[in-house]
Amino acid sequence: MTKALLNHRAEGPVSAPALLLGPSLGTSYALWDKVAPELSAAHRVIRWDLPGHGGSAAELIGPGATVGDLAALVLALADALGVERFAYAGVSLGGAVGLHLAAHHPERVSSLAVVCSSAHFNGAQPWRERAALVRREGLAELAAGADARWFTPGFTVPELVADHRDADPGAYAACCDALAAFDLRKLLPQISAPTLAVAGREDPATPPAHLREIADAVPGAALVEIPGASHLAPAERPEAVLTALRAHFDGDARRGTEVRRQVLGDAHVDRAQARQSAFTARFQDFISRYAWGEIWTDPTLSRRERSMITLTALVAHGHLDELAMHVRAARRNGLTPEEIAAVLLQTAVYCGVPAANAAFATAQRVLAEEGPADGGV
Repeated sequence: MTKALLNHRAEGPVSAPALLLGPSLGTSYALWDKVAPELSAAHRVIRWDLPGHGGSAAELIGPGATVGDLAALVLALADALGVERFAYAGVSLGGAVGLHLAAHHPERVSSLAVVCSSAHFNGAQPWRERAALVRREGLAELAAGADARWFTPGFTVPELVADHRDADPGAYAACCDALAAFDLRKLLPQISAPTLAVAGREDPATPPAHLREIADAVPGAALVEIPGASHLAPAERPEAVLTALRAHFDGDARRGTEVRRQVLGDAHVDRAQARQSAFTARFQDFISRYAWGEIWTDPTLSRRERSMITLTALVAHGHLDELAMHVRAARRNGLTPEEIAAVLLQTAVYCGVPAANAAFATAQRVLAEEGPADGGV
């Protein structure tokens, strides 16, 4: 008889690289509702439910379970779907599963993101006590306090709270057993998959220090802190989580973000990311992936040459706000004020004197603001 699989949902092209998404304790794969559809544009996204949560059978787990047991269920799901190697992102307990997979099955995990999670969960006793409480009294009391544990004040996602209330108490308690026994700190330096740690700055359950511990111990790992996010960051700040995951999992976007920061400066990119919304997220991804990740990284032309071409194009179309930004970028790319002036003089011939006149005024203002030193780098 074939063993039951974890309940799951697959989205995106079957031929695309696989990305598995793991949930936190007390939630279902609905935790990823605001992130998974966007990620599925470039990945085969497979999100799964913990045993006894959402649509997964409670019988898949029992008392004394470990995170390794949950990881085995995830591997069984991947095998059944024909997924040999995958990227992985998980929240809280789902993140712990990802750490276990990366440490014990490195051949399966191509890259890893650990979201609002930890390499340990503050000792075994609190989780043993919670497991005993749930086995004795059920989940009603815990579900009533879910908002305070999961979200910043005034924010909620009723569907996720309902998932908590409707979870199977025995399976939930077994997941608590797994958290009680989990401590992967000694194995963190052995993780070889490119790793991103994502912290909710307002998270009381796994505060940023826990994610920083992972980022410091895993070779080459990076840390992103998300302001205004508590423990379930993908539900509370989906745009920020999406930006972080895309930059980590998508090579062109990651390279593009790096180059964009080098050329335009951290302050500009930080402002653009802070203004990002669900409406603009795909456009920002397009800019990072295509303009900066493919065009500006092409070694055929130097960055100095690209700056000169960009200045000319912006003058021709009268995009003075963009021109101001790229005058600053040109200074970062090594152009002197004299060289910028020569480019603008060239535009007077081929783009017209009125366009060049406006461009000179814009450039003169920017260069005066930047000062004579090094272009404000």
